[in-house]
Amino acid sequence: MTRLILLALLGLMLPPTTLAGELPVVKERLDNGLTLLVRENPSAPVVAVSLLVRMGSRWETPQIAGISNFVQAVIVKGTTKRNGGEIAEAIAGLGGKLSANGDTDYSEIRGTALARFWRELLGLTAELALEPALLPDQAESERDFLVARLQKREDNPTTRAFDTFFAKLYGAHPYALPTLGTRQSLARIDHQAIVAWYRRFYRPERMVLAFSGQAPAAEVVAEARRLFAALPPATAPAIDPPLPAPTRAGGRSVTAQPAQQTQILMGSLAPRVGDRDYAAVKLLSTVLGGGLAGRLFVELRDRQGLAYTVNAFFDPSRDPGSFVVYMGTAPENGARAEQALAREIERIRTERVSGEELRRAKAYLLGALAMDRRTNARQAWYLAFFEIEGVGYEFPARYRAAVETVTADDLLRVARTYLRPLTTVILHPPDKR
Repeated sequence: MTRLILLALLGLMLPPTTLAGELPVVKERLDNGLTLLVRENPSAPVVAVSLLVRMGSRWETPQIAGISNFVQAVIVKGTTKRNGGEIAEAIAGLGGKLSANGDTDYSEIRGTALARFWRELLGLTAELALEPALLPDQAESERDFLVARLQKREDNPTTRAFDTFFAKLYGAHPYALPTLGTRQSLARIDHQAIVAWYRRFYRPERMVLAFSGQAPAAEVVAEARRLFAALPPATAPAIDPPLPAPTRAGGRSVTAQPAQQTQILMGSLAPRVGDRDYAAVKLLSTVLGGGLAGRLFVELRDRQGLAYTVNAFFDPSRDPGSFVVYMGTAPENGARAEQALAREIERIRTERVSGEELRRAKAYLLGALAMDRRTNARQAWYLAFFEIEGVGYEFPARYRAAVETVTADDLLRVARTYLRPLTTVILHPPDKR
C-alpha cells in the first residue's frame, strides 16, 4: 500500500490513493496546517462534511469540565453574518442538517446536504467554524439548556451508571470528566471563558476537514482551500501539557437511585487506538457482546434469564481506552447477575475460544464496520476521526487486515492482559424496607 505521508509536501494537493476495497481519497495539508480529506462517492446524490478540532475533555479540568461541548453549542447559535434561525433555514434549504458537539479527544461540526449544494454546505461549515458570533446572551441561554440535559442524564440510571464507571476507571485523568460537564463547572464557565477556549483551540493546525459525497474531488479541495486558507497559522507550535496516566486501580462501588433495573458495569483500561492490541481487543469485545450470538447474550439472557440487556464495549481513544461489559437486570437478581457476569469474564481469561467462535466474531465485527460506513456522514467522520487520532485516515484498511490475523491465542493473551483488575459499578434501586 502506498503511504500518502511519504509523498506529502506541505500545501501540496496529493493525487487520489486507492486502498483495497475503498474509494480514493485526496489529502491536502494547507500552508496554515489544516488537513483536508476528500472522498468522491458517486453512489448517492448527497454530501457530508465533518470538521474535527483537537478540543475536548482531554484538555479540560474539573473546574471547566464541559467547556468544549459548551463552545460547540454556542457556535451553532449564530455567526457574524446570520443568527441561529437563519442558519437553520439555510441548511433546511439545502435538504440537510448541521450540528456540533464536544467529545473526549475532539469536537465536531458536521453537516449533510443534497449533492448539488455541496459548495453551500462547505460555506456554512466554514462560517460556523471561523466566524461564530459567540454572544453573551447565547452563552447564557445555552447554559440553561445544558444544565437541563445534565439533569436528564443524571436522572437516567444507565447514563449515570456509565458516568460513574468512567469516573472510577480513569481517576485523575480527564477522561473521567463528563463531556457535558457538571453543575458546578457549567455555572463557572462564563462568556469570556468560552471566547478564550474557542480562540485557543480553533487553530488550523488542530483541524481536520473531511468531505464525502457526490461532488468532484478537485473542485471540493479548491473550494475548501479558498474558504480556510486565509485562517492564519499558529505563531508557535502548540504543546499540550502531559496528562496523568490512569492507573489500573480496580475496585467496586455501589450507588442507590430510583430505577426499574439494576445496572452492572465491569471493565478495565484498554489499548489506545494505535496500539498493536487494538484489533484483538475489538474482537474480544465482539466475542463477549457481538449481538445475539455473543457469549453474554447467549449465556446470561437466553440460558440463565438474568439479563434484560447485556453487551460489551471497547471505546478507543488517543490515551488508554476503556473495555466495558454492561448488564441490566431485575433488582432481585442483582447478586446472581454480578457473579454470572464475573464468571464469563474469568472464562474468557482462562479458556481459548473455538475456531468457529473466532471466525463468527471476525465476520460480525467486519460486517458491522462495513454497515456503519455506508453513509457519507459516517464516511466523513471516519476519515476525520482516525486522522485526528494520529493513526491516519487509511487506518480502517490496516485494521481490517489486523483483524484477519488475530488468533485464539491472541484473544487469550489480551484478555489476561487487559481484563484485570476489574472496576465494577453497581447502580440499583433503593431498598424498599
